[in-house]
Amino acid sequence: MKKQINRRDFIKIAGLAGGVGILAACKQAPAATEAVQEVVATPKPAEAVTITFTGWGGTEEDQGVKDAVVAFESETPDVKVTWIQIPTDYDTKVMSMVAAGTPPDTAFVTNAQFQTWAKNGLLMDITANLKADPVVGAPNYFIEPQETNRCTRDGKWYGIGSCWVAPHIYYNADIFEKEGIDPPSNDPAKAWDWPTFLDIAKKLTVDVNGKHPGEDGFDKENMERWAIQWPTWSIPLHAAIASNKGEWLNMSTGLFELDQQPAYDALQKIADLMLVENVNPRGTAFSALGLTNTQMLENGKLAMAVDGSWALSWITKINAKLGTAVLPKFLQPATDMQAHIHCPFSGSKFQDQSWKWIRFLGTEFYQLIFLKIGLWLPSQTALMTEEGMKKWYTLRTAPNEGIHPEGYDLIVKDYVPNYGHVFYMPPGYVEAEALVTPGLDKVWIGDATAEAAMKEAVPAANKILEDAAKA
Repeated sequence: MKKQINRRDFIKIAGLAGGVGILAACKQAPAATEAVQEVVATPKPAEAVTITFTGWGGTEEDQGVKDAVVAFESETPDVKVTWIQIPTDYDTKVMSMVAAGTPPDTAFVTNAQFQTWAKNGLLMDITANLKADPVVGAPNYFIEPQETNRCTRDGKWYGIGSCWVAPHIYYNADIFEKEGIDPPSNDPAKAWDWPTFLDIAKKLTVDVNGKHPGEDGFDKENMERWAIQWPTWSIPLHAAIASNKGEWLNMSTGLFELDQQPAYDALQKIADLMLVENVNPRGTAFSALGLTNTQMLENGKLAMAVDGSWALSWITKINAKLGTAVLPKFLQPATDMQAHIHCPFSGSKFQDQSWKWIRFLGTEFYQLIFLKIGLWLPSQTALMTEEGMKKWYTLRTAPNEGIHPEGYDLIVKDYVPNYGHVFYMPPGYVEAEALVTPGLDKVWIGDATAEAAMKEAVPAANKILEDAAKA
C-alpha cells in the first residue's frame, strides 16, 4: 500500500470528491404566542462543519473513501468530509498546504513522515480521545505492540493505522503442476529455506531452448520463463533482512543497520538472484518486456512474484490457478509490516470533528471495505478471529469468483502478526534514505557488493538521522 511502502506503483488515478451540506429542519408552524416562546427556548440548529481529508490511492481506495464518507455523514450529520485525492508528490503538496496556513484537517500520513511531522508539531495529540473511547481505545482492539509503536511519539498518540500490509509470494500454480514441483506453503513453519528455494527456482527458470541455469548452453539473454521476481525497494528487502535476523533500522538508536553483516548478506543474496543465479529478471530486462508481474504470472513468463498483500486485489483476477505463500527464509520466517496512518492535523480549526472522522476510520466498517477486495490485511484483532473473518474472507474458486486463495488465512492469522517486522521511520528518514538508495542501485547492477555499498552510504545517512534527532 511506496511512498514508503512504495505505494507509488499503487497510485493510479487522481480525483477530488466530497460533500458540503447544511442541515435543514422543517416543522409545522405553532401558534403566534407559542412561536415567540419557542424562538426563545429552542436554539437554532448549528450548521454542519466541513473538514478536509487528503490521501492518495488507486480506484478502489478512492471509491472506498467515498463510501466511508457517505456512511460517516449519515451517522454524524453535523460533520461533512471533503475528500481530496493527491496522486503525485503527496508529501510536498500537503506541506505546501501547511505553509499556506491551510493544512488539511485530516490526512493519510506515510510511515516515512509520521515521526517527523509529529515531532514538528503538525499532528494533533489524540491520546486522551483514544484512551477514553470504549471501542478503538479498548485493550487489544488492535494488533499490539505494533499499533502503539507506529502511532505514538514520546508516549502520545497522533493517529490510527489504516491496516497492515506485508509482502509474500504469489505463484502460478499451473506452472508448478506442469513441472511436477510442490509449491511453497502459506504456513510459516513450512517456509522454504534458502538452498531449497534456489534449487526449485533453477528448475522453474528456463531459456528459449529449454535450458536451466547452470546447464551448458543456458542463454540468460533469451528467456522463456523466470522463477521469481523480488522487488528491490525497502519493504521486500527488509523482509529478507529480517529473515536473516537483521533490521533495516535499529529501533533503539533510530539508525540504519544496513551496514551490518545480516543486512548486507541478505541484500547480496537478493542481488545474486539476478546477477549470479539468473532466476530473477534484471531491472532492465523486466522493463524491456513492458509487462507487470501480474501479466507475467498470467502468461507463464513468471512462476512466482514477491509483492505486497495489497496486490491481491488485482492479482486474484488473473486467468490462471493462483497460489500464495510465505517468503523463503534465511535464519527464520519473516516479512515486513507497513501501512499508512490516518492523522488529524494540529492546525485544524475543527479538532473535535477531526477526531470523530479519524475514529470512524479506525472502526470495523472502514476496514471491511478494503478487506473484502483483498487490498488490506486487518489491524483489528476481532477481524482476525474465525467469526470476524466470516465478514470479509472469501475463498477464490476462479478469477473474479472469490478473492483469497486457498490457505491464505494462515497469512492473515499467523504469518503477518507473528512474523511481521515493522521498521519505524524516525525524523529525517526521507532525506537519509535518499543517500542509501543510490548505493543499493549499484548493488543491483553489479557495480558494488552490498557490503561495500552500504559501508559507504550508511554513515552519511545516519549522520542525517542523528542531526534530525537532536534538532
